[in-house]
Parts: sequence; C-alpha cells; structure tokens
Amino acid sequence: MLFNTKYLRSDHITGFENYKYNSVDTSPLSNYVMHPFWNAVVKICPRRIAPNLLTLTGFLLTVVNFGLLTFYDYYFVASSVSNKPEVRPVPRWVWLMAAVNLFLSHTLDGIDGKQARRLGMSGPLGELFDHGLDSWSSFFIPITLFSVFGKLEYSIPPIRMFFCMWSVFMCFFLSHWEKYNTGLLFLPWGYDLSQVSMLLLYLATFFGDYTVWKWSLYNAADGTPIITAGATFEILMWVGSLGSALPVTLWNIYKSYRDGTGKGRSLGAALLPLLSPCILLGTATAWALLSPSDVINVDLRLFTYVSGVVFSNICCRLIVAQMTNTDVQPLNRLLAPVAVAAAVALLSPQSSGAEMGALWTLAVLVTLAHLHYGICVVRQMCHHFKIPALTVKQRVD
Repeated sequence: MLFNTKYLRSDHITGFENYKYNSVDTSPLSNYVMHPFWNAVVKICPRRIAPNLLTLTGFLLTVVNFGLLTFYDYYFVASSVSNKPEVRPVPRWVWLMAAVNLFLSHTLDGIDGKQARRLGMSGPLGELFDHGLDSWSSFFIPITLFSVFGKLEYSIPPIRMFFCMWSVFMCFFLSHWEKYNTGLLFLPWGYDLSQVSMLLLYLATFFGDYTVWKWSLYNAADGTPIITAGATFEILMWVGSLGSALPVTLWNIYKSYRDGTGKGRSLGAALLPLLSPCILLGTATAWALLSPSDVINVDLRLFTYVSGVVFSNICCRLIVAQMTNTDVQPLNRLLAPVAVAAAVALLSPQSSGAEMGALWTLAVLVTLAHLHYGICVVRQMCHHFKIPALTVKQRVD
C-alpha cells in the first residue's frame, strides 16, 4: 500500500517502547493561568473524543487561518492599501475568526495530553503526533501575522519577514535539540505568551481595523518611519529567539554536561542536529538574495511555505531521535530537492518563468513527501502498539 513505508527502524521502535515523558514547565502564565483553565475545559470534553483528534483539530484550525489569509491577502498588501488603492483590505470578520481559531487551537493543544491521561491513553504516539504537528504549526501560526502589518508602509520588507519566520522555526527547534542532549524537555515560556499576544493582536485588529498598526515609535529627520509597528513586532520576535530561547537552551545543555545529567554525547554528535536546518537556511537565503526574478518579493508566501514544510520534516525526525534515544539523521532527504530547485532557479533567465515553476514543483513535492512520512510513521506506530490513531479504543487487531 501507499502508506506502508517503514520509516522507523527497529531501534526506533525499541526506543519508543521504553520511552517516558519528561518535561519541566516553569512559566508563571502556563502554571497559574493556562493549566487551571485547561484542567477545567478537559472535564467537559466528551470521553469519546480521542486525544489525537483534539490535536489534529487544533492543527487544522491553524491551517484554516492560513487559508483565509492566503485567500484575502496572498501578497501581504491588504493592510497597506494607502499605497495600493486597488487592493481591498481583509474583511474584519476574518480577524475575529482568526482570533477564535487561534484560541481554540491553543486550548485543544493544551488539553490533548490531559485528555490522554484522563482516558489512560498516554503514550509515545500522542507526544510524537502532538509535537510533529506543532512543528508544522510553527509556520502556519506566525505567517498569518504578517497580514496584520502588510509588507509596505509601517512594516518591514519581505526578506526580513522571511528571517522573522526563521526565528520562530529555530525557537521550536531549540527546545527539541535541547531535549536531544539533556533528555529533558524544558517547555519555553514564550509559547503561551506568544499565543495570548497573537490573540489580543487579532482582536485589536478586528475592533480597531488594520489602521491601528500604522504608527512609528521613531522617525528619521525627514519624517521617514524607522521603528514602525511591523519593525517593533520584528524586534520582539528576535528578542524572544536570540535574546531568550537560545541562551536558555545553551545554559541547560551546558548544565547537563557539567552535572552529568544529560546524554553525554560528544561535541560533534551534540551539534549534528543543527546541520540540516543550517543547510536549509543557507540554501533558502542564497536563493532569496540571488534570485533572478526577486522571488522573495514576488511570492513570499510560497517561498516561506517551502521552508516551513522542510523544516517541519527536519524537526519530526529530530523528535523521533530524541524520544527513542537514537542518533539523528545527519542530512534530511528533502534538502536534495531544495538544492536542485534553487540551482534551477538561480541558473534560469529572469523572464523565463523557470524559477516560479521550480518553486511550485518543489512546494508540491515536499508537501507530499512530508505528509507521506507523517502518515506512514503514525500507521507504523499504531500497528506496532496495536492502538488506533484517532479513536478511543484500547486495542485494535
């Protein structure tokens, strides 16, 4: 059958059999606000609903938000209508729906594990399913925010939007790289805070319209806006990644080596998971900067989507490695088609259309490959552990 590929090796299966969830959450917002709320919500969740179905539904809500903003603001100009009078702004109801979907997605992501423990269904499949979909949501959730500010006045150029997305990608990646080396998942403070902040941002845009974000904290001598609303958002994203997540991750890994509590891998083995995302970032950056047709400005959404899909696949394989206590794959297989597409794009004439053809082909290819990997891994685990993926049954034949 199409989805019978065995991506998991025997040592992966053995690792999952012996896996025990181990995490630390010290966030005040999470412990004193979110968890009490989720504890109340899960009590009214019907017991017939499987935890993984909650996870999948929450993920699909983020995809719905992405789809809405793709339809109404594909090129990120709908909130920049002062310079584009022919472009209609995003309907205000979309921002309310985006807020509702984000709230529901965050809530479902918060109660899926609680529902699993409530039903006695906790296990490695649930964690892998949850974190695997979260790795893809790390693209779908933040990309919609750029439609709030647009890419023209009072915002930032597309290349900086692209790097902002990568700051989000790496925040997610760092927590799992940290667990790969320490054996302990330190849940980042920024996740719940960012979800609540985005919810408030969507609601403010719904009640006040996109024009509420047309301001600047600092202007040049000639009146040119410098620190705009979009730039402020950019700064906050980088502070959350380089200023917060990276130092905490490095400190926790250092402590695990100092105290002998981690995996004790060699320096090369510890750094190996960083290779694939660094190659992906380098290839995508070179493509964006050297593009004959200025692809980052022509189609920022599709270009960033490709990076998000490949990044998610890299993360999923890292999550499998850290959960099974096995060595991570040195080079992700999807890096090869990315490199080929980039080469075709950079060597093609500016007006030939070959670059956009290569980008669209790559987008379809990596999406199908990633979906195939995810479905096959879930099926393989369900078959081995004799459990269903999306229903509440204790055993299946």
